Amino acid sequence: MAAWFRHQDDSLILTLHIQPGAKRSEVAGLHGEALKIRLAAPPVEGKANAALLRYLAERFRVSLRDVELLQGEQSRHKVVRIIGSPILPLSLLESLQ
Repeated sequence: MAAWFRHQDDSLILTLHIQPGAKRSEVAGLHGEALKIRLAAPPVEGKANAALLRYLAERFRVSLRDVELLQGEQSRHKVVRIIGSPILPLSLLESLQ
């Protein structure tokens, strides 16, 4: 099993490394034991966090209210909970190969 995600009841817990200020929002691969995501939002006044939650809701096909930032509000290292997603986390890496 990958170290960057785990299942907990009906939730998926993701460990992420975020790179704000990128040209576009995308999955960039693995960064240690975290999934690296580039965000096309600046790390200013919570804009990157809001963009991250919207991006994850879209990628995991859930509503925005089903995505919650658990840790790392002011850090590049974040832990996020996604509730009720039909998407397998490993499918995010398939597009990189």
